[in-house]
Amino acid sequence: MRSTEALKVAVVGTGYVGMGTAVMLASLGYDVVGVDIDERKVEMLRRGELPIYEPGLEDLLRASAERLRWTSDYAAAIPEADVIFICVGTPPMAGGAPNLQYVAEAAQSVARHLNGKLQVVVNKSTVPVGTGDWVSRLLEEHAENYHANRYVVVSNPEFLREGTALHDSLYPDRIVLGSDRPQGIARMRELYAPLLDQTFTPPACAPRPEGYTVPELVTTSLSSAEMIKYAANAFLALKISFANEIAGLCECVNADILEVTYGIGFDRRIGHRFLAAGAGWGGSCFGKDTSALISTGGEYGYAMPILEAAIQINQRQRHLVVNKLQRHLPRLQGKRVAVLGLAFKPNTDDLRDAPAHDCIARLTALGAKVRVHDPVALAAARREWSHLKYDEAQSVEEALRGADAVLVMTEWPEYCALDWDVALSGMRNALVIDTRNVIRTRPRYGTVEQIGRRPTLMGAAPLEASA
Repeated sequence: MRSTEALKVAVVGTGYVGMGTAVMLASLGYDVVGVDIDERKVEMLRRGELPIYEPGLEDLLRASAERLRWTSDYAAAIPEADVIFICVGTPPMAGGAPNLQYVAEAAQSVARHLNGKLQVVVNKSTVPVGTGDWVSRLLEEHAENYHANRYVVVSNPEFLREGTALHDSLYPDRIVLGSDRPQGIARMRELYAPLLDQTFTPPACAPRPEGYTVPELVTTSLSSAEMIKYAANAFLALKISFANEIAGLCECVNADILEVTYGIGFDRRIGHRFLAAGAGWGGSCFGKDTSALISTGGEYGYAMPILEAAIQINQRQRHLVVNKLQRHLPRLQGKRVAVLGLAFKPNTDDLRDAPAHDCIARLTALGAKVRVHDPVALAAARREWSHLKYDEAQSVEEALRGADAVLVMTEWPEYCALDWDVALSGMRNALVIDTRNVIRTRPRYGTVEQIGRRPTLMGAAPLEASA
């Protein structure tokens, strides 16, 4: 058996998944080449700069720099690689099906540079069931002197949460490997041995959690591995939409969603995670993957009404936010509204499908003047949300100064720890629509409206819940 350090790795795509995969494997001792056709990103990475924000990743990038190379040239990365990860985007198309254009381009480029030895091509991108077989055909069609038993496709879906991606990479709860070729599974076991056995020294920026042992290894067929990824994300989306639907009923019957989810979460069949009511889920995964499953079902004439309902409830939550605001401020024309949080979740600058986007668009359409703050995502919003009209604030105090209302759209630690008595004193009208239920102790004055909880007015009982 060869030394695992001798394995060479190429990672095609340097987005959230590709970047994390490349840096994580380099930290385990492998020589890794990252490939991206975007020369700007390649040059940034060569300078040791990250094009994305992810806690701890920059530290690990610098610590592993001697084992990392970055290039836009497939010929400089693929021929010598033993394992080649495809980590390109699969954005949704109009009907909900994922766009596999970038997967096709990457697979064809990889195929042209395979060199005849055993090389494992790993689909890390989230792709529909059947994509692994399709990629195998692309390799066959575009590789020179194709070897059926040498070029093996493996599905290895990622289960990373943005904001904790480094932790999730090093200490996963399971590693899923799908292939119909045993040599592909064997090569991936070899590559992942340090993770499977937890024999590596934890980096200072991501210590091993207390009580963590080893991840579960799940080996399946190609199609089952692809389905596992979609099914996992769809189920988590369902949990969040379920919590939001129950939250709406809690407001009707004078119950408290925090107390309800705290109580049901002790049932091991349910658990506490992903039951946070709020403005709905966003990001690059839940909406895209749920829509992709529905689209796949449609190809076979198979309806998926539960998943369709989850998407509908999620969209309803975004309208609910502004509707709550309008109950207190029926006329928004000329009103100043602060928005705290742009990223779809804390500890990331990812704006994809962020609920804040839809709320800002609706507020400006209703004539409100919007001022926004986010600890990390302002620069990203300047690039990606140039079509929206709003003013930036460099601090929470600046955002709230003179505002008629504030929407809390992301549960950043800064907002959870905010002294709301002080913060509200700078507003023209102390009205908070707290869509993430970050305020647990009622301010001395003003109005706080939350999701799944009664409107909280000055002088009422404290907001603290048992959770």
